[in-house]
Amino acid sequence: MTVRTHRLANGFRIVTEDMAGLGSASIGIWVQAGCRHERAEQNGIAHFLEHMAFKGTGRRNALQIAEAIEDVGGYINAYTSREMTAYYARVLADDVPLAMDVIADIVLNSVFDPNEIEVERGVILQEIGQSHDTPDDVIFDWLQDVAYPDQPMGRPILGPAERVSAFTRDNLLGFVEEYYSPDRLILSAAGAVDHDQIVAAAEALFGGLECRAAPQAVLGVFKGGERREEKTLEQAHFTLALESPGYRAEDIYTAQIHAIGLGGGMSSRLFQEAREKRGLCYSIYASVGAFADTGMMTIYSGTSGEDVAGLADLCVDELKRAADDFSQAELDRARAQLKAGLLMGLESPASRAERLARMLAIWNRVPGLEETIARIDAVTVEGLRSYGAGLCERETAAMALYGPVASTPSVDALTARLAA
Repeated sequence: MTVRTHRLANGFRIVTEDMAGLGSASIGIWVQAGCRHERAEQNGIAHFLEHMAFKGTGRRNALQIAEAIEDVGGYINAYTSREMTAYYARVLADDVPLAMDVIADIVLNSVFDPNEIEVERGVILQEIGQSHDTPDDVIFDWLQDVAYPDQPMGRPILGPAERVSAFTRDNLLGFVEEYYSPDRLILSAAGAVDHDQIVAAAEALFGGLECRAAPQAVLGVFKGGERREEKTLEQAHFTLALESPGYRAEDIYTAQIHAIGLGGGMSSRLFQEAREKRGLCYSIYASVGAFADTGMMTIYSGTSGEDVAGLADLCVDELKRAADDFSQAELDRARAQLKAGLLMGLESPASRAERLARMLAIWNRVPGLEETIARIDAVTVEGLRSYGAGLCERETAAMALYGPVASTPSVDALTARLAA
C-alpha cells in the first residue's frame, strides 16, 4: 500500500492510497471548515451547507445526485465536525471517476435553490429537535459549551434553532466564499485507486479555483464551569471533563492511553469499579477528544439519581488513584487496544481515506503507520503517572448534568477533591 500526495498550483491537495486486492474505493473532499470557524451569527451554517450539497446543482437535482451513485451500487454521504466538513462516496473501482465528478459537483456547483433551502431548513430543525430529546446528545453539547464558553469551540455543530431558522441563501454563499478556498480542500481516496488518474481529474475539476485568504479560527481556551438541569428522567446523565492535549502535542498518545486505561473498555478502572464491583451504573467510559489547539478528557456515565453523587466522587477518586499506580499491565493492555483499534479501522478504505485527509490537514503530510506506532510504543508508565498527576492539578473542570441530579457535588467541589 502506497500513500502519494500532490498539490495543485492553487493549493488544492490530493492524497491517495492504493490498497492492493480491493475492488472498491472511498473518495471524498474534506473541507477545513467546521463549526469552530463560524461567527456567532453563523452558528450551524457549516452543517446547513453540508445538507444543501445534496439538494441540487446546476447539472443534477437532488434525486439525480442520489441516483448517480446508487445506480452503480455506491454510497454517498457527508458529515460536519468542529473543524472539518466532509463529502464522500464509496464505489467500485470503475466508478471512481463518476464519484469524483458527483462530489466535485455538489461541493462546487450547489445552486442553493430557495425552495430547497426551506425544505432542508425544516429537516435540520427536526434534527435539532430530535437531539434535544436525546439526553446523551444534549449533555455533550452542554459540556462543550461550559468548557469553552462564549467561543466558537463551545457552540453546537447543529446550531440553535433560531439561527437555523434565519439563514438566507446569501448567508450560505458567504460562508462558501469565506472558507471553500482550494487551499482548504483536500481530496482523499483509498482502495482501488490510480493516483495519476485522480490527479488529472482533480486538475480538470478543481484546478481553475482561485485561492483566497480565509479568516483564522479563534483559539479554543478551556475555561470550565457547570451546567445542570434537573428533570424527571429514569437516569441521571453525568459528564466531567478536564483539558487535555491538542492533536499536535507530544503527549497526545499518553493522553489517549491514559483515557483507555481509565475508562476505555470492560477491563478499565471505571468500568470495573463503578459497574462490576459496585453496580452504580450500566454504562461508563472515558475518552479524549483532540483539536488543533486544545482537547478534552471526558468521563460519561448514566446512573440513578440516588447513585449519581457517589459515582461523581468515585470518578474523581479513580483519576487520583491512576496518577499514583497506573501499572505496566494497564499500559500494555491500553496500548494494545489503541493500536488494534487503529489498525483494524484501517482495513476499511473509508477509514483510510479519512485518516489520510486528517493527517494532511494536521501535518501537511501523512505520517507512516510505523511512525504512529512508534509514538504509541514510546509511552511509559512514568509518563502516564506524570500525565495523570497533571490532570489532578487542573484548576478548572467542566461538568454537565441532566436528569435527577440535585445531589451531585458542584464542579468546584469535585475539582477540590481531585486536588486534595
